[in-house]
Amino acid sequence: MIDPDKAAIHVSLQQQKPIPLSVELACNAGELLALVGPSGSGKTTILFAIAGLHQSEQGEIHCQDEVWQNSDQKHFLPTHQRHVGMVFQHYALFPHMTVLDNIQQALADLPKSQRPAEALALLKKVHLEGLESRYPKTLSGGQQQRVAVARALARRPKVLLLDEPFSAVDQVTRRKLYRELLALRKSLNMPMILVTHDLEEAALLADRIALLHKGEILQTGTPEFVASHPETATVARLMDQQNLFTAKVVEHNKKTQKTHLRWRGIPLEATYQPQSPLNERVCWVIQPSSIMLHRRDKQTKGDQENPFQGKIVEYIESRGLANILVEIDPVLRINIAINVPLHVARRNKLALNENIGISLLREGIHLMPYQPLRREV
Repeated sequence: MIDPDKAAIHVSLQQQKPIPLSVELACNAGELLALVGPSGSGKTTILFAIAGLHQSEQGEIHCQDEVWQNSDQKHFLPTHQRHVGMVFQHYALFPHMTVLDNIQQALADLPKSQRPAEALALLKKVHLEGLESRYPKTLSGGQQQRVAVARALARRPKVLLLDEPFSAVDQVTRRKLYRELLALRKSLNMPMILVTHDLEEAALLADRIALLHKGEILQTGTPEFVASHPETATVARLMDQQNLFTAKVVEHNKKTQKTHLRWRGIPLEATYQPQSPLNERVCWVIQPSSIMLHRRDKQTKGDQENPFQGKIVEYIESRGLANILVEIDPVLRINIAINVPLHVARRNKLALNENIGISLLREGIHLMPYQPLRREV
């Protein structure tokens, strides 16, 4: 948890129009915070408010030792007075200017004699040496993005804002740019805020994510923690958790450190989670990585932990994993999604319509307050 008073940037915004917004977030120097959520949830509006391109009805924005907005004091610092670097979705480069001139345009506070050397140094930082005389239309999407980053850094920002900067490039280029951004972060001791709708991108790049929905931040934390420990079923859905179900809590056993559930008549064991009311319904989630495949050649001790038998009804190989959907009850239409390393799947001769055994690991079962689901238990 970040202390807002000690954070490099602290943002609190409230408004009803043009979209409802009620958020508070903070980001430390050297940290990358990803704002994640569906279209219309308020991600870009927050970024624009930080940059001074949008003024919320009520709000406070503090960046390091500067106050950029304080509605109670009727204080609003205009964009050109904020030390902000921003990379837009489509880069917003000036098409009639060379690469070097695009960067020098952001160095207006320096004497003209110093601008070329500073711009060339920034081009070197983003690995674009030798392209200073080119025009944006002659560059690839990835090169244009790096020019945009260099121009953002030219403002010597106190915060770097990235508005879906990878959406306009192909997947191969995107992966390369991810690596470059991760490397660049090591040399920048400033807060960075990334807007993205791509959960995989957020997991790869961000130290923390803030999950937005209808103008509110539902949960903040590391991508891994929010995915495995969502606070609500809504968060689990927005994090694209496939294994989301409801059950009834039947026992909390402090001695064994287990919580016992009944899921569609099936007994289920989870780790001890006494915060969930006894004899009440709850939602529960388990990530595919917390589901163990039974070996076909011999049984192991782990096979006895919430064991199930089922049939593979979907099998997709992708990026070294076999993504498998297992039907464990055709009558009740209960399907469980699991991920298995590809070499394990092939060694066990997994394929469509094959019968397999799986175990739901207790420590991977996370309980949440009850919400009705579309596929009700």
